[in-house]
Amino acid sequence: MNSNTEVKQKIEQLLEPLLENDKFFIVDIKVSLSKVHSKVTILLDSDEGIKIDECTAISRQLGTDIDEMMPEKYTLEVSSPGVDFPLKSERMYRKNIGRNLKVVFKDGKEVKGSLEAVDLAQITLIEDKKRKKNEEIIPIQIPFDNIKESQVIISFK
Repeated sequence: MNSNTEVKQKIEQLLEPLLENDKFFIVDIKVSLSKVHSKVTILLDSDEGIKIDECTAISRQLGTDIDEMMPEKYTLEVSSPGVDFPLKSERMYRKNIGRNLKVVFKDGKEVKGSLEAVDLAQITLIEDKKRKKNEEIIPIQIPFDNIKESQVIISFK
């Protein structure tokens, strides 16, 4: 195993049978190879969320397989993405329908609003802005191709 990409691909293959027929999904895999101490960070989730004991079980099952491919010392971390982690897949968006998002477009513009719907090509957002009396609420559709990054807005109200 020479490159981070090769290691990531191998880890994805090893993870596949542990995802319980698509119950869990991979959010991100980060590999930092080093001669001294490498680090593998795996973020998993499910439509209902993932529990610590589920992460622990997957980590234990995966650890044995990774031991064989990583000769040097390494740290394996399996967890769920934090609420501040950017949404990366249609499934992550779907899980957050009804929540407020900040969406940054590829051209740098941004919009905030409530996520109303998700399909394979786009999201539908109700923009969070002041409206004049009797102004119609018009949902905006944003193709995934135009999105640079989206994050859930955390409210402490």
